[in-house]
Amino acid sequence: MRPLRDKKPGQQLAFLPYADIEPLAESLVALANSSGGLIVLGLDAEGRLVDEVIPEDAEYALQQAIVMCQPPVMGEWQTIPVEQGQLIGVRVRRSHQLHTLDDGRVLVRSGMINRPLRGDEVTQLASGRTVGDFEEDTVAGATIDDFDQAIIQEYLAKREERGASAVSSRAELLFEIGAVNVDGQPTVAGILLFGKNPQAFFPQSGAVFVRFPHEDPKIDEGLAGYGRRDEIKGPLPRIVERLWNIVWEEMRVGAMVNTLKRTEVTEYPPLAVREAVINSVCHRDYRLRGRRIEVRMYANRLEIISPGGLPGYMTLDNLIEEHFSRNPRLVNGLFQWGYIEELGLGIDMMYDQMVQAGHDPPQFKDTGYAFTVTLYNKKSGKTQPPKWTKNMNERQARALAYVRENGSISNSEYRRICSDVSPETLRRDLADLVERGALLKIGSKKGTHYILK
Repeated sequence: MRPLRDKKPGQQLAFLPYADIEPLAESLVALANSSGGLIVLGLDAEGRLVDEVIPEDAEYALQQAIVMCQPPVMGEWQTIPVEQGQLIGVRVRRSHQLHTLDDGRVLVRSGMINRPLRGDEVTQLASGRTVGDFEEDTVAGATIDDFDQAIIQEYLAKREERGASAVSSRAELLFEIGAVNVDGQPTVAGILLFGKNPQAFFPQSGAVFVRFPHEDPKIDEGLAGYGRRDEIKGPLPRIVERLWNIVWEEMRVGAMVNTLKRTEVTEYPPLAVREAVINSVCHRDYRLRGRRIEVRMYANRLEIISPGGLPGYMTLDNLIEEHFSRNPRLVNGLFQWGYIEELGLGIDMMYDQMVQAGHDPPQFKDTGYAFTVTLYNKKSGKTQPPKWTKNMNERQARALAYVRENGSISNSEYRRICSDVSPETLRRDLADLVERGALLKIGSKKGTHYILK
């Protein structure tokens, strides 16, 4: 394993300064209920070495922490190389079951903290849990010959570039990443990532790109309502590449001259489009048959539609703060490929890129059977610095978009555009934007309103 350098705790990495039983149990439950991850003992929240943790103390604490988890969460010991020597780590796998602490709390990993779920969130998370993990299922009729060895070799090279640990054989690697089971039979994840023709087994795993010349898919003079239509097939890495290349071909490119230097300006921020495409491939529900990923480009917007609603405890209101993966093996595979720069930051990056470029924030729609990301190409002409969008939630992004469009926002206007959120939460949202220098508070009491600072 690579030494742990310049790392901060996050969605899949927890630091605990001491071998304390309760914090360890909380991290076990939170990671198992989310996407799994690694607990490192002996480091504080900034990644600084606090004290040496004695292996015997850590082993006792882990045993007691496991007892506090219902059902038990089993962690795997591993040593973590650091500049000062080695630390003790506990690897936690994402669980198919819903885990609680012995006091009844259900925790999930939210950024760098372990967050307890509300009652409705627990129900939603429990309903999303299945007895078996679809990614791990073997594919009827598939054999190792259905893998494309060139794709596997490419994956190995990309994985090595990212500094992943070496494996003794290709067979060992395929088992380690969940591409085959213990008997060497291909799994769903393996066929989707490395298959010569995944659509022979999963016709729904392809994608469709359609370009419409207008703002709606109307039909002109009896002709088809679209100007271009492409069907994309192959393993998931190829689908990501081809979708991105097609969208790039179709995006309008302009120019901006600044200090005598010509800079190309695209119709949409490239990184925002890239993240939206990758998220659709990573997080769609591959169990749903009959519908593929759809990318629709209109005159005024780009829509990326992914079959399957939001997974686990995810909602439209917590997309920025929370992270949950329906397909952790596929996500990890595309991460090792280099398509994902940092796990769990795709939505954040979309917001940042759109707002910084002067566009409205991306819009999200969840129907339960499909999740749609919409990017609009209209620009307000007012770009925003990165500090305004760093760690911003969706509601705050909507508030800033409203201010850019209307000049100001009041508490009542904010409650109107976020009608399903408590007034106190919205008040804190606006106070946070004022504290971070994004908005300026004008007036008092009923006359209070907020403008761009």
